[in-house]
Formats: sequence, C-alpha cells, structure tokens
Amino acid sequence: MTALLRYQAALLVRSHRWLPPVILYAAWLAIGVQSGRPILDGLGWAAGGLLPVAVWLTRVCVTNEPPAARNCTVAAAGPGRAHLAGVLTAVCTAMLLALPGTALVVLLSDPHSARHRIPVPVLPATAAGLLAALACLLAGTAIGALSNRPVLRSTGWSIPVGMLAALLLLVLEASPANAAVSGLVTGSLDGTVTTPWLPLAAAALIAAAATAVACALNSRRS
Repeated sequence: MTALLRYQAALLVRSHRWLPPVILYAAWLAIGVQSGRPILDGLGWAAGGLLPVAVWLTRVCVTNEPPAARNCTVAAAGPGRAHLAGVLTAVCTAMLLALPGTALVVLLSDPHSARHRIPVPVLPATAAGLLAALACLLAGTAIGALSNRPVLRSTGWSIPVGMLAALLLLVLEASPANAAVSGLVTGSLDGTVTTPWLPLAAAALIAAAATAVACALNSRRS
C-alpha cells in the first residue's frame, strides 16, 4: 500500500489537478479569516471549507489515471487496493491543507469569545479546530467516494451530485460536519471550547463505509 500511495501522490503532483481545489481553499480562507476575528469562529470557517475541497480532491485522485495506467495498477495491486490508494491520497492531501489553514486562523484571530470579552484557551481551541477540520474532510471524502467512479461513472452526474451533497452536509443539523462546525461557532458566543469527538467519530465511520462500498464496487466492475 505504501508504494501505491507514493505512486498516487506522484501522479497527483505531476498532474497539477490539485491546484484548483487548493486555490478554492485559499480563496475561502482569504474571504473568511480576518485579523482580529474571534478564534472559534475562524476555526469553524476554516474547517467547513475543507468539505467541498475534500470532495474535489477525492474526485481528482480516483479519476487521475489514464485508462491504460489504471489497468496496469489494477492488474498489479488489485482493483480494491488501487481505488483505496486514491481515496487515501485525497485524505492526506486534504490534511495537508487543514494544518496551515488552522495555523493561519490561530495566528490572525483574537483568542476571545464572539464579543471579545471572554478569553479562549488557544491550545484547546486549536485542537478542537483541527478535529473539526478532520471531521469535515472525512465527510467530504465520503461524498467523493460515493459520487465518482465506480459508483457514478458519468461526469455529468458526479460533479453536481457531489457539490449538492457537500452543501447539504454543511447545512443539515444531522451532519457530523455541521455538528463539528456548529460546536465551534456556538462555543464562540460564551468562549466555550467543545472538542468534536462525536462528530469526528461519526464522520470517520461514514467515510470508512463509503470507501469500503466504492472499493467493493470497483472490484466487481473491473
């Protein structure tokens, strides 16, 4: 699996298809992360932006290989492992965006509540922000795994379905991504740091199940 991950990472870097989602996340941060903004609000904004970015990165990584190269990878490693490597590469890439995004918020934000009255502990807030970012990117990975091949093969369907699902997961209260972001934003009102363990666990389970379904279908259809 390590060799497959290195191969997928090299393929991603050389393709330059990572650039649009990275630009999207940079623009998202530029719009919502401002100097002096309450830290928990900023962390919630940075985490939420990772959901559509993870959807996009997952699509890039599972569709990056030309058909001939994909056939060679499948023959060498098996269709399930080959697909799993693409999904894991997307997760790792999204995590590489989460770290500087969270750091930028911590550096620029005011470590106080929404009305700048109650101090907010920076280290617990940073940890909560990172976990919320991880929950959001895992939720986005689940959408990406289910809205692209082998589940949906048509680009005309996969892109709008993926983006619509990302929007729904951000706004629906039952979504782990919404719960993680809402916990930060709500806590900002009174300076309370809520660590999103439950949303993270739910997002991890959903991402694992979605990836397992996609890998199983890839094995059957290859």
